[in-house]
Amino acid sequence: MDINYELYRVFYHVATTLSFSEASKQLFISQSAVSQSIKVLEKKLDQPLFIRSTKKVQLTPEGEILLRHVEPAMNLIRKGESQLLEAHSLGGGQLRIGASDTICRYYLVPYLKRFHQEFPGVHIKVTNHTSIDCAKALENGEVDFIVVNFPNSALTGDLETRTIYEFHDVFIANPDAFPLMDQKLTFAQLLKQPIMMLDRRSTTSEFLHHIFQKNQLDLVPEIELSSNDLLIDLARIGLGIAFVPDYCLPKRCRDLFVLELAQSLPARQLMGVSSPYA
Repeated sequence: MDINYELYRVFYHVATTLSFSEASKQLFISQSAVSQSIKVLEKKLDQPLFIRSTKKVQLTPEGEILLRHVEPAMNLIRKGESQLLEAHSLGGGQLRIGASDTICRYYLVPYLKRFHQEFPGVHIKVTNHTSIDCAKALENGEVDFIVVNFPNSALTGDLETRTIYEFHDVFIANPDAFPLMDQKLTFAQLLKQPIMMLDRRSTTSEFLHHIFQKNQLDLVPEIELSSNDLLIDLARIGLGIAFVPDYCLPKRCRDLFVLELAQSLPARQLMGVSSPYA
């Protein structure tokens, strides 16, 4: 049976107020429109729903049965509308964020803390991927917002982007294992050292390989890992020279120093990215 939702909505307001005039006020329609809607519904159901008299309106037994089913449905609809409005106003809902382990740990954590304090009703779900995989997750609709390194070869199409932080990458080493503190090294000289860096699936790897290729040099790392923290730990024990973002360097660490380069490296950015249709 094809019955318009509006007919049930009118029925609900008349049934809960037992007043055609009060229902018309709540629905912002004329009383005659309310009466006509009830007549149409009764005709479609082939059942009387109300007993009308000059003094009052009462539900028929059939009307009481219908109200027991319509009322929960109306409450569910109102609840759904409320949740959508809360989510839109940051009073509720869920925010799905994609970011790498390094960005989460060294940049996002204080912002996530402040956001949670200001909007405790919003559930925050953080998914850890490389910056390249984060872009793919955004494209597939798996996350609402990502914070990623830029340049990023996976950022394509019509996206809303905003630069939120600028940083530089550095080479770090143990001063006892690599006595190079008083030297300015060229890229060619760096190739003679055991370089440790993130693996090929990362934007950091893309970036450094591109720099060396521009200088007609073939970079072959000694060690490739998926964790900047582990690269820093290995550099600290003298296993090699690690290439990491400057914002994740430990403070006042005697076991590490930043190498000086004869050629400066361009800055990179942390980029906040979302779909324009989100």
